[in-house]
Amino acid sequence: MDFLGHLDIAGFVVATLIAATPLVLAGMGGVMSERSGVVNIALEGIMLTSAFAGYAAAVATHNLWLGVLVAIIAGMLIAALHALLSIQFLVDQIVSGTVINILAVGITGSFYRTYIQNSSLGGTGVLPALHLTFLPNAPFIGVITLAALALIPIVHFVLFNTVFGLRTRACGEHPLAAETAGINVYLVRYSNVILSGALAGLGGAYFTLQQIGNFLPNMTGGRGFIALAAMIFGRWTPVGAFGASLLFAGADAFSGRLQISGVNFPYQILGMLPYVLTIIVVAGAVGRAVAPAADGKPYKKS
Repeated sequence: MDFLGHLDIAGFVVATLIAATPLVLAGMGGVMSERSGVVNIALEGIMLTSAFAGYAAAVATHNLWLGVLVAIIAGMLIAALHALLSIQFLVDQIVSGTVINILAVGITGSFYRTYIQNSSLGGTGVLPALHLTFLPNAPFIGVITLAALALIPIVHFVLFNTVFGLRTRACGEHPLAAETAGINVYLVRYSNVILSGALAGLGGAYFTLQQIGNFLPNMTGGRGFIALAAMIFGRWTPVGAFGASLLFAGADAFSGRLQISGVNFPYQILGMLPYVLTIIVVAGAVGRAVAPAADGKPYKKS
């Protein structure tokens, strides 16, 4: 109770927003992909690959912004691979995503051991952050976090208030009817999966270019899977995914605050809080959250 009485509310909120950044970005990417009818469990692998690509580009060019751009492009390329396998070749979308996740762990781990682990490469530094001097203790909030917050209403507007969004949702609900109406289902699905890669790629850049300025193996720590849970719990909407991401990130930030405050409790147990919460939330959401009707179902043009 003494800890709760001294909890810095403003700092906790900012820490939650920062921790939620990759979840929000990957969650919105998942929404775009699955609204078009393609399950994208490759978000974890996309973020991990993008984190490495962004770091490598920033080290090579000494330009953090170019690193962010490369991370986004890497995310789009990996997502394009997932789209090619699942849309063009009708590979099971879960299998395709799993293969990409495994591939990402193997490739980034191999490059880390070969070029980074025993090298003299230093950190890249981190992107600029906004200094919130009007809040107690004047916390900082990074530019990728700000970009994620700005993208929430944009993605929501695109999905629910534009022709592209209408076509996306039509392809996710009834692709045959969409094709009959003259919509190119393949093009819409490819576009949305690649867009999901761009969003997840920006989420990957968060880890290396905003959070620590370096790359570590498996540094995404399952955040892509938590983002999928946030998307489901948020009922496949950008705003809902944001709210669910705050819930999971809040558990993460709270466990961090407990550790920093010196609470006499094993840190391994505290670190499990967001993952345990994910399991509980997903278990409770099963059967209640209704996915797009054609989500995960391969489509072959008639």
